[in-house]
Amino acid sequence: MIEIDKLRNVGILGHGGVGKTSLGEAMLFAAGAAQRPARVADGTSILDFEPEEVHRRISLSTAFHSLSWKKFNFYLIDTPGYATFLPDALNSMRAFRGSVLLLSPSSGLRVETERLWARADEQNVSRLIFIGKMEREKANVREGLEAILSGLEAKGVELQLPIGAEEGFKGIVDLVAMKAFLFEGDSGKFKETEIPSDLTGRAQEARVQMLETVADTDDALLEKYLEAQDLPLEELKRGIRAAVLNGKLFPIFYGSAFRQIGIPQLLDAIIDYLPSPPEEGAFTGKNPVTGEVETRACDPAAPASTYVFKTLIDPFAGKLSIMRVVSGKIATDMTLYNPNKQAKEKIGHVFRLEGKKQESVHEAVAGEIIAAAKLKDVSSGDTLCDERAPVQFDGLSRFTHLISFALEPKTKADEEKLSQGLHKLMEEDPTIDMHRDTQTREFILSGMGQIHIEVMVEKLRRKYGAEVELKAPKVPYKETIKASASSQGKLKKQSGGRGQYGDTWIKVEPLPRGKGFEFVDQIVGGAIPRNYIPAVEKGIREAMAEGHLAGYQMVDIRATLYDGSYHDVDSSDMAFKIAASMGFKACVEKARPIILEPVMHMEITVPDENMGAVIGDLNSRRGKVEGMETRGHTEVVKARVPMAEVLKYSQDLNAMTSGRGGFTTEFSHYEELPPHLVEKVVKQTKDYKAATEAAHKA
Repeated sequence: MIEIDKLRNVGILGHGGVGKTSLGEAMLFAAGAAQRPARVADGTSILDFEPEEVHRRISLSTAFHSLSWKKFNFYLIDTPGYATFLPDALNSMRAFRGSVLLLSPSSGLRVETERLWARADEQNVSRLIFIGKMEREKANVREGLEAILSGLEAKGVELQLPIGAEEGFKGIVDLVAMKAFLFEGDSGKFKETEIPSDLTGRAQEARVQMLETVADTDDALLEKYLEAQDLPLEELKRGIRAAVLNGKLFPIFYGSAFRQIGIPQLLDAIIDYLPSPPEEGAFTGKNPVTGEVETRACDPAAPASTYVFKTLIDPFAGKLSIMRVVSGKIATDMTLYNPNKQAKEKIGHVFRLEGKKQESVHEAVAGEIIAAAKLKDVSSGDTLCDERAPVQFDGLSRFTHLISFALEPKTKADEEKLSQGLHKLMEEDPTIDMHRDTQTREFILSGMGQIHIEVMVEKLRRKYGAEVELKAPKVPYKETIKASASSQGKLKKQSGGRGQYGDTWIKVEPLPRGKGFEFVDQIVGGAIPRNYIPAVEKGIREAMAEGHLAGYQMVDIRATLYDGSYHDVDSSDMAFKIAASMGFKACVEKARPIILEPVMHMEITVPDENMGAVIGDLNSRRGKVEGMETRGHTEVVKARVPMAEVLKYSQDLNAMTSGRGGFTTEFSHYEELPPHLVEKVVKQTKDYKAATEAAHKA
């Protein structure tokens, strides 16, 4: 049984490429949880174990592992940092309230770091700051660090100083205990020594600054410091801990995950300054019956409640629901209630995740992070609780899809595998979505970026055997008319025996945008028998589905059947359907047909300095800027832009804003495609049809 006072759930946060996974691997090695240092670069990482992660050498999903350090149990949560996969990190932050944030002063402040920092503020996540690639950082690391902290509006305090710089980095000075730790090679072994003489003066100055900063967070502490000009070691540590837990201070540490420098001291700091589960504060939810606010403290004796924050599909264990035990205890064979689905769930096997492996446990208590296998109807964001004391916690944050691609299965069998595989991938990753466009008949896969979509396709192939090709989705254009016209549609065939005869007179008129289709029957005097009228309407609808200019669905048209004739023997439903189709097409030819394009409403959030470039770019995309709004240090541009111009806007915005811009998009309306682009769209459609037909013949 884990002692929850000696448990630390530690999220490892930072932008992509800053070294989070390498730090996690170094911590596992230092604590003896790994027999040798694992490396992302050579594919031996314990935390990045998916083939797609090994191949790309980046974290694509949050990973978990435990370690033991000085009789404390740590549970590491290694989160992805690239913008495309950041939603997984942001949602996983619901499971922990203590973290190590990696910064790279030479890289500057990244937008991913800003987003992580803002979410940590929202979730009251305590943070230690770690500069983890000191063997690569420039000697003036402090200057870059101050610029980042200023951008985050964060009050950092150095608890360490580095000994040496760049390739000469060899240890750290502990300003709290006023000791030095010198490391031997890359083994992780170190010796405790006196502070080197060339650093003594600087260390004393830094300690005074540190004492003043810490004392300033608490009146009683400040009074003691002013009296003695120092603080006893234990009181100083308690003061730092209180300031960290209250979000007043963010201690700064230095090290090298690659060379195993500073890792043991960071593990000590996690014990000293990050919260145990009981110190993290209660989780807030609502009573699913009464709707009243409910809180759940981290108490093993309280009624059971858990929050499912992530789902994994394991090839051997099946679906794993990863959850934070908020209160009470969870044990095998226990039955819990899911208020999200209003259903009961029996807990089968319970595991602690250790990288790609699972360690079976019989019971877990409040504060632990565990995985339960093969739950019937549980999704990420669900709550499981004691039915006698129900509670429902808020679900996952939702994120706007930034890019879409069409998936083309290579065979009919691949189409079936595609559907099954994507359903499972969507359980794992709620930031992807797949639907079949009713107009273009394409499978459309939407996600957070091109790499995200490519990774999903790789997983479809590897896990589910679905071979698909990625293509840019076709824009769902529509067609309509701008004028009224009338015409006859007549079918008269005689080839021996019974012939085919249908005669219709049809008038077409444009309708206001969005009205769809109206069919009006004005036949009087039995010119066309009543039983043939539905066939006329069907013929017109089928002709509309085929389009006129480029094969797109026709909309916003009123078609009126006002005259015609029939033959007692040769008329039939089929004859009138064909005649109506002919008449409708003849009308459209004279009614000034046009193509309509979908227009999207966009809100683009950009730094002040990028406003001009973004607005100029929108104008070049035929966009119409409708307004601007200031939010903090950023501007929000509201615009309407044709869908065809923003299919891959994510990459372009990243390039314009150095990754600091973001946007949301939703369908607004259809409007006429400019005449100079009609020919281009018609040609693209014909080329696509010709290529498709050739592929089918091949």
